[in-house]
Amino acid sequence: MPGDASSAHEGAPPRALVRSPLSDGEWQRLHPLTPLLRGGLFLVVMIGVIVANLRERLIELFLPAVTDLPPGVVPPDPVDFILAHNLILIAGGGALAVLIVLLVIFRLSWRFHTFRISDDDVEVRSGVLFRTHRRAPLDRVQGVNLTRPLVARLLGLAKLEVVGAGLDSNVKLEYLSASAAETVRGDILRLASGRRLAERGAAAVASGSPVQQAADAVAAGIQGIVDGEDFSDAEPESIVRIPFGRLVASRVLSGSTLTLLALIAVIVVAASFSTLWVLFTMVPAFLAFGAYYVRSIARGLRYAIAPSSDGVRLTSGLFTTVSEVLPPGRVHAIEVHQPLMWRPFGWWSISVNRLTGHSRGSSDSNADPFATVLPIGTREDVERVLGILVPALPADEWTYVFRHGILGPVDDDPYVSTPRRVWLLRPLSWRRNGAVVSADAIFLRRGWAHRTLTVIPLARLQSIGLRQGPLARATRTATLATHVIPGTVRTSVGALDRDAALALFDDTARATVAAAAGDRSHRWAG
Repeated sequence: MPGDASSAHEGAPPRALVRSPLSDGEWQRLHPLTPLLRGGLFLVVMIGVIVANLRERLIELFLPAVTDLPPGVVPPDPVDFILAHNLILIAGGGALAVLIVLLVIFRLSWRFHTFRISDDDVEVRSGVLFRTHRRAPLDRVQGVNLTRPLVARLLGLAKLEVVGAGLDSNVKLEYLSASAAETVRGDILRLASGRRLAERGAAAVASGSPVQQAADAVAAGIQGIVDGEDFSDAEPESIVRIPFGRLVASRVLSGSTLTLLALIAVIVVAASFSTLWVLFTMVPAFLAFGAYYVRSIARGLRYAIAPSSDGVRLTSGLFTTVSEVLPPGRVHAIEVHQPLMWRPFGWWSISVNRLTGHSRGSSDSNADPFATVLPIGTREDVERVLGILVPALPADEWTYVFRHGILGPVDDDPYVSTPRRVWLLRPLSWRRNGAVVSADAIFLRRGWAHRTLTVIPLARLQSIGLRQGPLARATRTATLATHVIPGTVRTSVGALDRDAALALFDDTARATVAAAAGDRSHRWAG
């Protein structure tokens, strides 16, 4: 179990506890069930092979009514071969040997997979023959994700992912008990923020045999499934609640539904011309749409967002529950967007660009579960979420968000927008297309059918640039591009008047220097 003290040196002088025992600078082991979960794919494949070879016997045994074979007749399978050649002892011995080898491999894998949280780094060592040692400096930590897949939740386990600054810099601790994972996450965030735990006399780590630990974990996991996710440590409780009906409606009122309707129209037309083969080719497409709707709705269930002492806490997911604490100063760009079909209901969603630490070529990089921090919400929800994402935004700058930004433009529009002379470059949105800079952020406004507003804190801005192509030079316009951490948020706006864009460029450069000099958000708990 996490916190196994077997790696501690006996006879060492007592050390004053400045944080929890799991983060005392000594090497700790992960949960004993970790090899089972990490090797789950191999076990699934083995079970699949067995079921494939014994499927007729299993159907005859459990579902005799659906088999086409006469009663009591089972096609030859490995069981018949073993019985016919009197190989019961050999088969049993082979199965026992395989089981023993797997147990030994799992045991060695667990013993050689350790982690340590020191004053400066989070380190993970793994491997028996080929050793791997990964280290994440605490001063480069951008956040800590907690993920609980369905099977892990049943076992009362969770995995942590320490998000570093840089590609492929994340460090994973998989798996820990749910309570230990919360404790370790809190320790890492406090250490990364520059604050050390002052509490002494932390409770000793629970001891006991691996069998007893596993039994307790399974019982706690089943109870956790019944009770749901615990948000008791969020301060305060989630500031947004998404009704189930609104979540489903938001997925139905999307571009994917329009594509599905067009697909259905194609099928109807094809069927009217007796081209029934089209029906069979469209079945995979319907299955893909169904999987998309189920996955997107399940991901938005049990959603919660709340401020905590260590940052913004985000939690969502029905089957796989993902929880992240996003420290202040780690949000590099925010986008509020509203599709056309959401406008009658007054719904918006919010996405962010943040450091994930994933490699660009990895599959994980394409599935950031928290790129969208608000799947669907009302104006009041958007204001509450923006309030905790950009808490330093003064009250007098909030008019740039809704009045002039999302709902604008109005008569006294402060945004630098597309001039009337080049309205053909943005025939529908030229009035809305624009940008404005304040002392704390730059705001980019775009779109008529799909309204978007991008908010970029100047303290996170890495650079700013102006671009002109041949058409832009001919029309005396320019594109203003702000450079931050890449992600789903679009951070540029085009077709601005060239002279106005140059003035905005200079204003942004000066404001960014001042904002960066006074920024202290990276020391959120110091």
